[in-house]
Amino acid sequence: MIIATYNVNSVNARLENLLQWLEKNQPDVVFLQEIKCEFNAFPFFEINSAGYDAKVLGQKSYNGVAVLSKHKLKVVQEGLPGFKDESARYLETSLMADGKEYRVASVYLPNGNPPYNDSDDDSRYAYKLAWMDALYQHAKTLLDLRIPVILGGDFNVIMTDADVYNPELYIHDALFREEVKQKLKSVEYLGFYDAFRTLHPTKNGYTFWDYSGGAFYIDNGMRIDYIFLSPDAVDCLESCEVDKSPRAGSKPSDHTVLKAILK
Repeated sequence: MIIATYNVNSVNARLENLLQWLEKNQPDVVFLQEIKCEFNAFPFFEINSAGYDAKVLGQKSYNGVAVLSKHKLKVVQEGLPGFKDESARYLETSLMADGKEYRVASVYLPNGNPPYNDSDDDSRYAYKLAWMDALYQHAKTLLDLRIPVILGGDFNVIMTDADVYNPELYIHDALFREEVKQKLKSVEYLGFYDAFRTLHPTKNGYTFWDYSGGAFYIDNGMRIDYIFLSPDAVDCLESCEVDKSPRAGSKPSDHTVLKAILK
């Protein structure tokens, strides 16, 4: 089973890029973030024609998450339980494959940095921390299911110095603050495994490069996209790699694809 996550940065703007990647790689499940469209504007016809069921939690112009699958999907949860959120950031679905149930969710964690015009506004950071607390609480209930659980997406967290090209530049950034790193690490302590780091303890694994300054071509990137696996899923992990081809293609997102294979 091929599982992939991709912050597509507007699904309609990157549709050709996405469809080409789907055709070439034939993943079983794909998590999309920042689809930046409402439900009715999502390209269901094209995605269905490519062989994928699609479940969508959309939002006009901003945010938005989706799950694509070659297997029939059932929506389980829109948004995190018990957390009032005006933004479309969490979509959880279930599927059956080879007689086994999988719980799979697309995650778009808040950035948390202040607006450019008001550096003293910490409301977005407080929102990020509260969102992460809600994710932690829900992650506990997911582990109690005792089935393979896969959380994939843009987590907007740089976990270590090895996950960014220049750590000094990000010391005060909301992606790299100690409180944020600890909250995501607490999800791992529950029993979830970072698929990429499980297999690649020292590789940089960058999944994001800014559009400016030729960052992609000089590899000034960061690792902020993750696939987290429950114990029942990590037992089946065969590989996890960054696929840079969508970022190198035409009209790319500023993120690229992270892909894992489960046997």
